[in-house]
Amino acid sequence: MAAIAQNVVVKSTPSSEEEEELINNCGEETQKNMNEIAHILSKLNPWAKEFIPNSPRRRNVLNQGRRRLSNRSFRAQREESIRRTVYVSDIDQQVTEEMLADLFSGCGQVVDCRICGDPNSVLRFAFVEFSDEHGARAALNLGGTILGYYPVKVLPSKTAILPVNPTFLPRSEDEREMCARTVYCTNVDKKVAQVDVKNFFESLCGEVSCLRLLGDNVHSTRIAFVEFVMAESAILALNCSGMILGTQPVRVSPSKTPVKPRPAHSATN
Repeated sequence: MAAIAQNVVVKSTPSSEEEEELINNCGEETQKNMNEIAHILSKLNPWAKEFIPNSPRRRNVLNQGRRRLSNRSFRAQREESIRRTVYVSDIDQQVTEEMLADLFSGCGQVVDCRICGDPNSVLRFAFVEFSDEHGARAALNLGGTILGYYPVKVLPSKTAILPVNPTFLPRSEDEREMCARTVYCTNVDKKVAQVDVKNFFESLCGEVSCLRLLGDNVHSTRIAFVEFVMAESAILALNCSGMILGTQPVRVSPSKTPVKPRPAHSATN
């Protein structure tokens, strides 16, 4: 027992001075840690995405807000485009888009001009869009002007010109030359085969070098791009607008785009 008692070490109770020093050291260490944390937090953005709860409801609200803004912006742009556009009717079949744009260029800068075929008339109609509303208002004064063999009628447009996908537009001199030899056909009877469309135009206009017939399960008719060997044949093809192909009168207008080659399908194993 005496041996055991000798090995027992009795720890002395710290004095009040030691206790106070220990508390001060702990306080300084704690304060230092708090300052470091405060410094790190001061560099963070409280509005960053990772600090905002990402609930499905919040995402839906944000998406709906973006869609409403996008729709309002689209409608405003469309309405502004309509105010800058005039509708021109009674256009001679021999009149080209270049001739029509040249006629209206005196009213202001013409940014787009589309001639469309009307299957119920030997004449055609067009939409001419200007860079501002002043040009469109000035264009109304050209109603009654003789262009080709007929006086044209000019009215404010009720629709905007549908933009062409820029990736389809000609990018080289060769593609622009192809456009001059190509016509765009709409209202093509779905029962008509591609060879029938080719024979129709070759019998009336000239040799066809390329033809693309497109359709889907939604629309009741199809469209076609017909490229001729000669540009003169494409001009003659414009006179075919309104002629019956199958059971439908086709609409023919100059093409804005060349006939693109079909993409090659990769071989499957």
